[in-house]
This record gives sequence, C-alpha cells and structure tokens, in this order.
Amino acid sequence: MAANLEQFVSNVQTMSSSASFTNMVEYVSKSMDALAKNHAHIDTALATLSYSEHSIGVLALLVVKLSGAHIQDFETLYVQVQEFVSSCSEEQIKFAPETFAELCHKFTLQLVDRKQAQRGITILCQAIRKVQTHLALLTSIHPCLCQLCLLAKNFKPALSFLDVDITEISRESGHYDAKDFLLYFYYGGMIYTALKNYNRALYFFEMAVTTPSMAVSHITLESYKKFILVALIVQGKIPTLPKYAPQVVPRYIKPLCQAYHDLATAYGSNNPADVRSVITKHNDTFVRDNNMGLVKQCETALYKKNIQRLTKTFLTLSLADMANRVQLTGSREAEKYVLHMIEDGEIYATINQKDGMVRFHDNPEKYNSAAMLLELDKEMQKCIRMDEKIKEMDREIAVNPQYVQKVSGIHDEDMPASTSKGQGF
Repeated sequence: MAANLEQFVSNVQTMSSSASFTNMVEYVSKSMDALAKNHAHIDTALATLSYSEHSIGVLALLVVKLSGAHIQDFETLYVQVQEFVSSCSEEQIKFAPETFAELCHKFTLQLVDRKQAQRGITILCQAIRKVQTHLALLTSIHPCLCQLCLLAKNFKPALSFLDVDITEISRESGHYDAKDFLLYFYYGGMIYTALKNYNRALYFFEMAVTTPSMAVSHITLESYKKFILVALIVQGKIPTLPKYAPQVVPRYIKPLCQAYHDLATAYGSNNPADVRSVITKHNDTFVRDNNMGLVKQCETALYKKNIQRLTKTFLTLSLADMANRVQLTGSREAEKYVLHMIEDGEIYATINQKDGMVRFHDNPEKYNSAAMLLELDKEMQKCIRMDEKIKEMDREIAVNPQYVQKVSGIHDEDMPASTSKGQGF
C-alpha cells in the first residue's frame, strides 16, 4: 500500500477513536485527489478499515473507487457497497451526507449502465433510512431509488417513501440539487401512473411543473406533457395551474407541447373521432416522447367518461344503443367497458344478459357504516396533522433571520421619511 494511503488509513483510525468526525470530514475532503491517484491500492485500505468504526474513511474510498473510469471487478465493489450501507455508522455518515449521497448516485449509475437495476433497490432503501431523521425528509437518494424501481418494473419498494407527504428537504451540507427534487416528483409520477393511481400521479407531476424556476428544464417539460395526459384521464381537462407556478411554463413550455394541447382540445369535444384524428396527426410526437401508452389510456378514459354521462340521462339502455352513442365497435365492447367500470366502482349498474339491457343505479353508499366512519376519521386525523405541521412551519418561518430581515426591509420602505422637529423653521 502506498505511503500516503497508509497515512490516510492511520489518520482515519486515529480520528475515529477520538470521535473527531467534523475534523475527519474536512481531512477526507482534502484527501480525495490523493486517494484517486492510489486507485489500485484502495481494496487493501478497505480491508484495513472497519465499515462500522471508520465509516467516513470507508465512504471516501468507495466513492473514489466508484469514480474510476473503468471498474474491473464490479461484483467485488457491489458487495463492498452493500456491506457498507448495511453496517456503516449512522452517527458518522450524518456528518458527511453529501458524500454518502454521492456514493448512492454513482452506485445507481453503475447499476443502470449494467442494466442491473433490481440489485440496487434494497440497498438504496437501507441508505435512505440511514440518513433520514424522519419519514417526511426528502433526500437526493430518493430519485435514485425511484429510477431503479422504474427500470426494474418493481414499484412496491418505492411506495413506502412516495406515499409519505414531504415536509422537509435534506440540505446535505448545501449540496442538494434542484434536479434531484424535480426527478423525485417526475419519477414518482411515472410510478403512480404505471400503478394507475392517477390522482396521486397528477399531484406529483403538478409539483414538478410548479417548482419555482427561471429557465426551462427538460424534466419540467416532460412532466408537463404527462401532467396534461394524466389530467385528461382524471378530470377530463387541463386544470388551471396555481398562481405560484413559474412564468416559464406559459411562456416557453406550453408552445413546446402543442400536440398535447391539441389532444386536450379534442378531448373537450367528447368526440372519440376527433381524439383519434389528433392522435393520428401527432403520432410521431407521442411515440418519440414515449407517451403513446398514456395517450391510448386517455382515449379509453374518454369512452368511460361518455358512458358515465349516459348514467345521468338514462335509467336503462341497451348495449347496442350504448355502443352507438359512445362510438364503440359493438355490444360486446360496450359490455366489456361497463363490466370494468362496475368492477372499479366508476358506475353502478347491472346487465341483463337475456335482452342485452343495462340498468343504472344510484350510489349505494349511505355513509352510515362503521367502515365509512373509520375512513372519515382517518381523513380527519390527516387534516389535523397537516394543520399542526403548517402551524409549526409558520412559526419556523416567522423566526427565520432571512425572512425577518426581508420583511423588516419592506416595512422600512413603506414608512415615510422621518423629518426632524423644527426643520424648515
């Protein structure tokens, strides 16, 4: 092992024994270039250090190893990262959150390049829990996990993090990037869309679209396209964006999404023929954006929307007449749609197989059952917790020095200039 690498190992061991973690983080940061020059001897140094006792030093060595241009033995590196994330000291890595996040980012890139996304999911779940102080804390590791879950088509591990409403962002010593924030909501929206949880997906895409920005982001652009498509499925129209949405959305992003606005316009006519015409016209655009599957779901949603409109007009209707009114190919396809909608709770109806008639019913829910009362109580408790959190955040903002200084400055500008007594006399 090279002399300077031996010195690094010795210093890490000494600082760890004295719990000088702040000093060790500063020392390790200055040693990264020297460690990179001794890339060939890093495994020897790793074998000398304890993953749990010398976590900050081991973390730096693994980051350098992952930063190499050509990783010869990825399997050994994979096992090293796996063991480190599992056994590292939570106390120590919280002194170097940005370096720990960098380890996870580089590890994710290696797995993506090797098309081995599934292998990293459990490791990143452990990594997030290691650095989170509470479940509602968003870290830059979250989008890495979501990316691997999307590539592996294994969405369940990400849901335990996505289902929690974020109330705080990890600062990571000032290294947290807005890109990670956008990617978290973009990937999260894609996961919820794949699971057909469209309401939650719409919320995630809206968060990505309305994030304050002074320039057009490719992530925001792609989020806006999916935001339109999911909104058509959920609401049948493009919702009005909130006032705090950045000006780049109407000024620059909307003109880049003309095909999607054309689809929304056709969708508003409730005419499937118009929608199919727009899909055919912009087919290349939708395919290039990898959104054709979602566009087809919009078309399906329009048929369902038109069937729901019929329930407000008719008590009974034949399947043949229904197929004709909503422009389906025949009774069999109309029956398939009705059965799926009954199963999903989108309409309440029964089908008489003898005469092919559909009878529509009112919603049987009377909101007086024990299960419904429990559901209402659950929602009320969520609202109470949210109200408490908002009050807590309001108190934190009120005593924030930057906020106080800014508000005081505004008040000073509003005050009239003071004049001394007797001036002018």
